[in-house]
Amino acid sequence: MGFYLASFLVMDLRQLHLLLAVAEHQSFSGAARALHTVQSNVSTHVGRLEKELKTVLIDRRTMSPTAEGEAVIERAQRIRSELRAITDDIASMKSEVAGSVNIGCIGTVARWIANPLLQKLSSEYPSLHPVIIDEVTASLIPKLLTGELDIAIVNSPVLATGIETMPLFEEEYVVIASGSHPLSKNKSIKLEDLSDLEIMLTPSGTAIRDSIDKEAGDANINLLPTVEVTGLRLLASLAITGTTPALLPASAASGHSEGDWVAIPVKGLSKRKVDLAFNQKMTPSTPVRSTIDVLTQIILENAPHQPGIHVTLSQ
Repeated sequence: MGFYLASFLVMDLRQLHLLLAVAEHQSFSGAARALHTVQSNVSTHVGRLEKELKTVLIDRRTMSPTAEGEAVIERAQRIRSELRAITDDIASMKSEVAGSVNIGCIGTVARWIANPLLQKLSSEYPSLHPVIIDEVTASLIPKLLTGELDIAIVNSPVLATGIETMPLFEEEYVVIASGSHPLSKNKSIKLEDLSDLEIMLTPSGTAIRDSIDKEAGDANINLLPTVEVTGLRLLASLAITGTTPALLPASAASGHSEGDWVAIPVKGLSKRKVDLAFNQKMTPSTPVRSTIDVLTQIILENAPHQPGIHVTLSQ
C-alpha cells in the first residue's frame, strides 16, 4: 500500500498532461509547440513519469504509446475529463451553468438536431460552450470511452463495454431517387422491389450495410450495389443529383434543398435505432446534464416532424 501511495504523491497532473500531449501529437516537439513550451521540458517530465512507474510509456522509435503507455493514457484522459467536470460544476454552482460540453453525433442526425440544439443552449445557458463532433458511431465510441466526448448520439446497438445508452428514436429506411427514376412514382416500395436493381449503398462492414445485407439475405433478395459510399450525406446528394437511387436511413434525406427528387419509404426493413450514449465510468457535470435535458426536449419537439422518424425516448 505504501508503495502505491508514494507513487501517487510523486506522479503529478503536469506529467499526465504532457504525456497526453505527446500521445496526441505523436512527438515531443509537437507536444511542446502545442503547449507553448520547450521540447526538453516535455521529455523531462515524461521521463520522470516513466522512471517513477518503472516502465516505458512512449516508444522513442515510433513515438507510439507502449501497452503500458496506453493503460496510463486511458486513465489520464478520464482524469482530465473529471477535472474539467469539477471546474464546470463549481462554476455552475456559483452562478449560471457554465463550461464546455463535447457532443458526438452521427452526421445524418446532426442535420436536423444541431441547429435547434445550439440555439436553445445559447438561449437558456449563454455561458455554456457546446462542441459538436460529427463522425460515425465507430469513431465516436472510442472517444466516449477516453473522455474526449461527454455524450454521443449513435447507432444502436452499442456493444462496447463501459457504455450506457438511452433510446432516442427509430428511423425508417428510404430510397432516395431523382424524379426521373421509375421508382419515384411509388408512394412506398417493398424490399423485394429492389432485387437486382442498380442501387447505391454504404460499403460492406458498415453497420447500416451489414444490417441491410442480413435482412435481404434472410429474405433471399439480391441487391446490386453499383456504388458504395461511406458518407450518408454524400450518398444522398449523389442520389438526388444523379441517376442511381440510394438506400438510406430517413434522416439522410433531411436538410437537402427541394428539387426533383423523392424519398420513398421501404417496407420490410427493420428501423435503425438511434441512442444517446454515455461513459459509465464518468459522472456527468452540471453542463452535461443541462445539455442532455435540452437535447431530449429537442428530440421530443422536432423528431415527430421529421418524415420516417419515430420517438422512442421516454417522456
